[in-house]
Amino acid sequence: MVFHYTFIQWVLFFFCYCLIGWIWECFYVSVRKREWVNRGFLHGPVLPIYGSGALIVLLCTISVRDQIGLIFLFGMVGATLLEYVTGACMGRLFRVRYWDYSHLPLNVHGYICLPVSLGWGAFSVFLMRGIHVPVETLVLGIPDRMAEIVAVVCSSVFAVDFTLSFGEAMDLRDLLARLTDSNEKIHRLQKRLEVVSAFAEEGVLQYQARREARRLSRKEFLEGIMERQRENRRIMLVELMEKVNEYMEAGQEKREELQKVKAQIEQEWKNIGALTNRSARRSARLLHRNPNTVSKKYAEALKQVQEMLKKKK
Repeated sequence: MVFHYTFIQWVLFFFCYCLIGWIWECFYVSVRKREWVNRGFLHGPVLPIYGSGALIVLLCTISVRDQIGLIFLFGMVGATLLEYVTGACMGRLFRVRYWDYSHLPLNVHGYICLPVSLGWGAFSVFLMRGIHVPVETLVLGIPDRMAEIVAVVCSSVFAVDFTLSFGEAMDLRDLLARLTDSNEKIHRLQKRLEVVSAFAEEGVLQYQARREARRLSRKEFLEGIMERQRENRRIMLVELMEKVNEYMEAGQEKREELQKVKAQIEQEWKNIGALTNRSARRSARLLHRNPNTVSKKYAEALKQVQEMLKKKK
């Protein structure tokens, strides 16, 4: 087996293993979900973590390629380190995790765990003794000029795909941040109104009876994930605004404080418009490719979006 490859051949190995990893992940996840899932961070049929992992395994096991035990050990360590660094960097950058092993035993911050690391070791042996033989034959059989063209084309498409997917990931982070901020503001307004309303209970029931007679029915939820999210928030704000108006029109105390709450509700209503449909669509595509995405910082907002995606189906 030849291990002295050119740079172009290493590039082709990377894309071959990205494709093989994508096929495996799509098959595994689609069977579990009982529906087709185009797995991965990118749109195309590639999973860079597998391509990078395969190259790391190859580089780590070149010197011990004839010893299965060392192939297992070196491959496991190298791939595990790569998985941890990749997961930690993506988590810090995007504030979400595209894989999470927190529920598995002997995990480290949810990015790596012993069972998966052992799987990487087994994969390393399978790679060196099985998969890499036909892949190497295929790549080394491509004429140099053709190999260069294929490598350039694949790299260019990969770069465009990565740029688009990176934008989607940033949209998702921005969307979750906005939803989280909106949730916190509405919760604070609800708490503040509860405090103020403690001084303004008398006469409210009579006013509500008169108000109920002329209350208009609310609009039905608008179509689309983000429209439903915006509508939910508008409903919450309308309810808060109605309570404020009830207390103010009933001639209760704390009128100045109620006026401030009313102004904050109106401002939050305007902010809801920042939750755009475009960013929602891009975020939804990314979440569909990564159904196990989790986020500690934006847990509530991410759960809301994921529930909306389920309802859409």
